[in-house]
Amino acid sequence: MRKLETAVLAIVLLSFALSLYFYEQMPERIASHWNFRGEADAYSPKFWGLFIMPIISVFLAGLLFLIPRIDPMKANVEKFRSYFENFVLIITLFLFYLYSLTIAWNLGARFNLLALITPGFAVLFYYSGVLMEHAKMNWFIGIRTPWTMSSENVWNKTHKIGAKLFKACGAISLLGVFAGDYAIVFVIAPVLLASIYLFIYSYLEYEKEKKVNKKSPHPKRMA
Repeated sequence: MRKLETAVLAIVLLSFALSLYFYEQMPERIASHWNFRGEADAYSPKFWGLFIMPIISVFLAGLLFLIPRIDPMKANVEKFRSYFENFVLIITLFLFYLYSLTIAWNLGARFNLLALITPGFAVLFYYSGVLMEHAKMNWFIGIRTPWTMSSENVWNKTHKIGAKLFKACGAISLLGVFAGDYAIVFVIAPVLLASIYLFIYSYLEYEKEKKVNKKSPHPKRMA
């Protein structure tokens, strides 16, 4: 087993261990959702409130580690596999961090949850940019639009600019720490705008490439 896979497994097992350790100390109804002001507004039964995040972590980590083995373009995935596996570790750590904050809240600690999770989102978004910077064409990882999946050139261009945008989203997300009730805006708005832009950009680049290929006496073949 790879060291990184071992680390992910250790984090998942630790989350289950915390669930068992704190089970008796938890209230029968556990806060499981917070509104944009950081106020708990939804509750779950104790079992699901404690174990749903570890269970999600198991399935997510399993799926993410399975992808490099089942992707039809696995040779391409191997070229950036180390970056992808680091991304899996970061997601697992992010879920564990969120889970730890949930446990602390339900044990009586009070804090601005949204302000505390924005640094986690910042790291997640920034490293998404790093991953995009190195991602080669594949069926599961990256910006997969009909146009990036139809042209390797469009894929490369879209991911090059996508890397810069998502790194910027990570930096902007950090401002949410100081934004109080508006923290979530600094997390969601930049990523939403970046995603819309990249979707449109990939289409325009594909159309531009099509026009160039039509004019060329020896059209460049699109994947």
